[in-house]
Amino acid sequence: MGKPANAWMGMQKKKWSLMVLALFSLSTAMVFFMRTAFDSCNANTSSSFEEGRDRASEVVHSAGRAGSGGPSPLDFMKSKLVLLVSHELSLSGGPLLLMELAFLLRGVGAEVVWITNQKPEEADEVIYSLENKMLDRGVQVFPAKGQKAIDTALKADLVVLNTAVAGKWLDAVLKENVPRVLPKVLWWIHEMRGHYFKVEYVKHLPFVAGAMIDSHTTAEYWKNRTRERLGIKMPDTYVVHLGNSKELMEVAEDSVSRRVLREHVRESLGVRNEDLLFAIINSVSRGKGQDLFLRSFHESLQIIKEKKLQVPSMHAVVVGSDMSKQTKFETELRNFVIEKKIQDRVHFVNKTLTVAPYLAAIDVLVQNSQARGECFGRITIEAMAFQLPVLGTAAGGTMEIVLNGTTGLLHPVGKEGTTSLKNNIVKLATHVERRLTMGKKGYERVKERFLEPHMAQRIALVLREVLQKAKSRTNS
Repeated sequence: MGKPANAWMGMQKKKWSLMVLALFSLSTAMVFFMRTAFDSCNANTSSSFEEGRDRASEVVHSAGRAGSGGPSPLDFMKSKLVLLVSHELSLSGGPLLLMELAFLLRGVGAEVVWITNQKPEEADEVIYSLENKMLDRGVQVFPAKGQKAIDTALKADLVVLNTAVAGKWLDAVLKENVPRVLPKVLWWIHEMRGHYFKVEYVKHLPFVAGAMIDSHTTAEYWKNRTRERLGIKMPDTYVVHLGNSKELMEVAEDSVSRRVLREHVRESLGVRNEDLLFAIINSVSRGKGQDLFLRSFHESLQIIKEKKLQVPSMHAVVVGSDMSKQTKFETELRNFVIEKKIQDRVHFVNKTLTVAPYLAAIDVLVQNSQARGECFGRITIEAMAFQLPVLGTAAGGTMEIVLNGTTGLLHPVGKEGTTSLKNNIVKLATHVERRLTMGKKGYERVKERFLEPHMAQRIALVLREVLQKAKSRTNS
């Protein structure tokens, strides 16, 4: 009796794997939906691929499932009216994170209204698609301007402004009603770039109920920058680390699915199963450090050759290209590869709607964001879910995720960091057990603190406190 049952289970596994593969193929075919941006730390349309990019296929399914099978920490939001104001609606990190919150709130019975402050005049397929996803999940979509938006803001129990840029909506639409709404505003900030510190964006920041930020590093940066540059004080600030969706974790924890995806992607890249793949998954831009990564990778190949080290064939994968319009920076990258004659070792992959297949296919993630780094870096926890070690810059939120020497190795930002990164690449290439152990430790860390239920719990604590503040201010 055991054999037929095992056979049936095997067939189910195979069906699941084929479904995953089909979804991967479909999402790859839909690449024209993508914009040039995907980073919750720089949430305009030129932002990174990292924090929100690629999760369109995961975000739209993750509503309200924190603690599925039991009570949700957000149950107290049932029947509450929540207005979410996004500066834009795109596949970048900020809007997708706000959509996740919308779906979590809808999952516990909250009434959720979405407003997009900036929309192009011409029809946009991405906006049309994402708005319909929200409507399908019961999220109401209102115009950014007009009496309907004002009435909703005044009536709402909670207003969430997403990104610093969304602050422009307050004066432009609410006008004299701004003071009535500020006491119930939670400002969710993802940016970490200096040009967002403008009075026109954040002049009302000191008067809102609270600010929610993705990492302690970013929160400290905002506290110091607003005081020194603008002379304003931050409101009560809450740090909420993000979490992986259940959908991504299901794929990461399914060995059959991972194997199918690994084989498919590697075949498409023309690499063997035993080859060693180091990948950087971000929009291609100088701030994401693809140039410094490729320089370090090339130098690591030279070291391995000079020292005659016995390692598998090594490859670098750059996920986040735009084949339709190569930027000056990407042209520089490709010219470097040609100049160093490593075309057979470096693979440029176009922007894609899902990262899971590439995480299943690679051996090491390189998170090489420069300057102040990532404000969080969701691709990092996604990679760790796939038991991948991370080679990251010692900056920003990466330092709050990666335990140096345990779940990965950190290196300095800038050109001086290329030597450390080069050495770290060689270390992981030559020490298989260390590489695998780091990957397992990273997975354990994700399970301990970077899952969707963890994120829902952290958000719930913030929302409960903000609602209490709003109520006390209204009564006073």
